Amino acid sequence: MEIKKPAVAGTMESSDCQVTVEPGDGKIDFTLDSAVAHQFGNQIRKVTLETLKNLGVDNVKISIVDKGALDCTIKARIEGAVFRSVDQYKDLPWGGAIR
Repeated sequence: MEIKKPAVAGTMESSDCQVTVEPGDGKIDFTLDSAVAHQFGNQIRKVTLETLKNLGVDNVKISIVDKGALDCTIKARIEGAVFRSVDQYKDLPWGGAIR
């Protein structure tokens, strides 16, 4: 899947995260802003890369502002942002192909 335009999913509320995706420069450019990055940064990165791989995205600039989100929330926000970026709003494979 190719990122076509910038898109955002999520909020800045506690226990959530805000994910922004933009077309990349031929690689995955990952940025994380989190108060708990020293504790959970590696796990957030792992979940992000796995989710992008499952979606077939390998060329993206992705930025996550974390406010204590669980892995499932991070995954859902990434999926939401990616699908918004390609204007796919119907027939989303939630819980299926993007597990």
